[in-house]
Amino acid sequence: MTVSDIADAVQAGLQRTLAQHDLEQAVYSLDALDEVALHPIVAQSLQEAGFGVFREQRYPADRVRRKVSHGERCDFVLTTDNRWLKHPDAADTLFDPADAMALSDAFWLEAKVVPQFTIDGPNPYYASQLLSTVRLDVTKLSKDPGILHAGLLIVLFVSDEQVAAHDLGIWQDRCLRRGLPIGAPAQRLVCITDRHGNRVCAISAFPVNHL
Repeated sequence: MTVSDIADAVQAGLQRTLAQHDLEQAVYSLDALDEVALHPIVAQSLQEAGFGVFREQRYPADRVRRKVSHGERCDFVLTTDNRWLKHPDAADTLFDPADAMALSDAFWLEAKVVPQFTIDGPNPYYASQLLSTVRLDVTKLSKDPGILHAGLLIVLFVSDEQVAAHDLGIWQDRCLRRGLPIGAPAQRLVCITDRHGNRVCAISAFPVNHL
């Protein structure tokens, strides 16, 4: 799978949901949801495209910890052809299907959602959420020796295409200047009904390589 496949799937899924909200004449739409609330919709979009989607999986490097509740977790781990994800602790059991995909073969995806405008007005944390928080995810993905395929999904809800291009360009330049191993993104745009200032949903899927 590629970041283009992921961007296409997310674009299609969000577009369907936005269209349904418009049909219902909903007061609020996707840009009113926080990141946690939008994750299930992203997961459904990926599942509808044929990916196996496993949420909140522990990073491979943290699986040495005995307690399952300990360790950092990745938003989504994706497999091809809707396959199961292999769980090392379940080897040779009924919970370990023969065609399950190894953790190292799966695609590890962190996702961030940042709105320029919230239902209360301009988002005062827009810049910090975009420029600081997402860089931490790139670092985590790139430093884990058990991850071979990884990416970062950024979903921006902004006033127009120019704002999206400008702000994502600044974010990308800062990452490259810091030596963070991101590649060229797959970018998609979806027009949304203006309910409180956002008129464009900008979807960017960046490949993340090892440091």
